[in-house]
Amino acid sequence: MATNRVVLIVVDALRFDTACSHMGYMQHLIENGKAARYKVRSEVPSLSRPLYETILTGTPPVVHGINSNRTVRLSTQQSLFHLAKNSGKTTAAAAYYWVSELYNSAPFNEMQDRIQLDTKLLIENGLFYFEDHYPDSHLFAEASWLMEKKQPDFLYIHPMNVDDDGHKFTADSKEYRNRVLSVDALLSVFLPLCKEQGYDVIITADHGMTADGNHGGNTAEDRHVPLFVMSEKIAAGISDELLSQLMIAPLACRLLEIEPSKAMVPLKMEECLLV
Repeated sequence: MATNRVVLIVVDALRFDTACSHMGYMQHLIENGKAARYKVRSEVPSLSRPLYETILTGTPPVVHGINSNRTVRLSTQQSLFHLAKNSGKTTAAAAYYWVSELYNSAPFNEMQDRIQLDTKLLIENGLFYFEDHYPDSHLFAEASWLMEKKQPDFLYIHPMNVDDDGHKFTADSKEYRNRVLSVDALLSVFLPLCKEQGYDVIITADHGMTADGNHGGNTAEDRHVPLFVMSEKIAAGISDELLSQLMIAPLACRLLEIEPSKAMVPLKMEECLLV
């Protein structure tokens, strides 16, 4: 059931190699012809706020100007939220508060901006958390509520616990690996709901995590992240191609069937698109 609706899930700090070795449910979908997997090379600096903007606008930091986590302002680019809304589609997000600061209101007010249900905003239905240890399980429950009650055309979901455990224990730790297992288990419950509602699903990460418990640099551990796609428009299986992170926004536009912004680079996955 194709409805030209998309769920974009950004698992903060999910390394490519750990995703491949510890996300058993996602591998199950790949082996059974229900999902595709790619390796993505993130932009640099491999930091969260710059790469949220890159993923959602399809532009690098040198263009969008969000160069560090300390840059607190609204986006100046045409994001997926802008493009969807301008195309008559509805938007929603269950995400970290930095996403609100990029697209709805900056700076974030913890007492007022936690729940934002306002059709005048770019993110019309937003549930935003502001503590890194906020449980991923709660976040996916909130995303499920948004999907069921608000029926958005574009739903953005951003869990933080993998990043939180990576900083606390490093990527070379049982805690980090077990957290990736936990996210995979949550996806095994949530993704069937997406399918029932007729959504295409994109799952990726902003950046990776190093054995030092950090990120921001130019190593494969910093920059290589997974891209999983569940859509009848994308051929299932594993691709050996290394994709630019700039491909994610135009891919979402293709699945939403909306025009990409003029600043986005052309989508270079044509051989993988079925329709």
